[in-house]
Amino acid sequence: MIFHIPYFLDENMKSGSHIRPLKMKQAFEEIGYNVDVISGYHDSRKKAIDKIKENIQNGIKYDFCYSESSTMPTMLTEKNHIPRYPSLDFSFFKFLNKNNIKIGLFYRDCLWAFPEEYDALVSLPKRIVSKHYYKKDLNLYNKFIDKVYLPNLSMKNKLPVNLKNANSVLPPGLDEVINKKTTLSDKLRLFYVGGLDTSLYNLELLFEVIGSLDFVEMTVCVREDEWENLKETYTKFMKKDNIKIIHKSGKEFEEDILNSDITVLYYKVTNYRSFAMPVKLFEYLGYLKPILSTPNNAAADFIEKNNIGFIVDYDKNSLKDELFNIYKNKDEILNKMHENLLEVAENNTWASRARQVANDLK
Repeated sequence: MIFHIPYFLDENMKSGSHIRPLKMKQAFEEIGYNVDVISGYHDSRKKAIDKIKENIQNGIKYDFCYSESSTMPTMLTEKNHIPRYPSLDFSFFKFLNKNNIKIGLFYRDCLWAFPEEYDALVSLPKRIVSKHYYKKDLNLYNKFIDKVYLPNLSMKNKLPVNLKNANSVLPPGLDEVINKKTTLSDKLRLFYVGGLDTSLYNLELLFEVIGSLDFVEMTVCVREDEWENLKETYTKFMKKDNIKIIHKSGKEFEEDILNSDITVLYYKVTNYRSFAMPVKLFEYLGYLKPILSTPNNAAADFIEKNNIGFIVDYDKNSLKDELFNIYKNKDEILNKMHENLLEVAENNTWASRARQVANDLK
């Protein structure tokens, strides 16, 4: 199979746009595929494309092509973001169409379609250019892509162009199920890993509530540079010394998450976040940890449908009441939820996502 990523993949980057493609590539290999990869900047992609075209012309068969979009428009993914090679990727898709090789594409993100959030992050000249090329991507997907996958189907209605073949979801997955006992504690212990930027991941209310409760402890894992930039926003809530900040990644925080009772996706709800399916949800699930979330978003729908966590209104009193209820009945509540977590985790691996794509496109 062909694995197409129209940008440079940095294996050291911890964002979903770099983690997810690498996980999917590994998953296709795990289920038995030989994977020919197209990724990187123009020269690397062109070299890989030329080799695959040569293979096809020499009779080598590819079952399908799987692609993932960039968070940037496809034509602006060079280092300087100038569209010097506008036809490279889409002319290759056209070639695959002519050779009856089906293409599936995961459309990652449409923050650009939410002015109240995107406009606060990007200057007006850049917005004008970017939105033109984002829309161009969507129109070209309609022309060349056989199946478009979304994080959540509600995202389709947010786009200014109707993606005709976007009728399936392909949320993130998990690597493995880690079923280990936690150390005992008389406190209710929460764990969060991820960003703290208040424009996208506003945890101020959470910090304020946790900082006021004696029976709760929380560990927050965040990049060191981000914490240095934002700590003044959050340290005012850390007077009880029950919130710990750590700077770890991957397996480094395994002990911390294993020693927690509940994991956190408790953000201020925004239009953009309403359809996002964060990679960290499935990371939490892999450790069999219940997830605390705000309502009215795709992650909350998944949590509620599978009974693997707690959906709490974005409100101080609601959060305090729910945390106290869990604390008073901790063992009973968490033990009941454990079997659900185990079953759901085993059905949501990266390998299961790769099998879904293969079954759809073969």
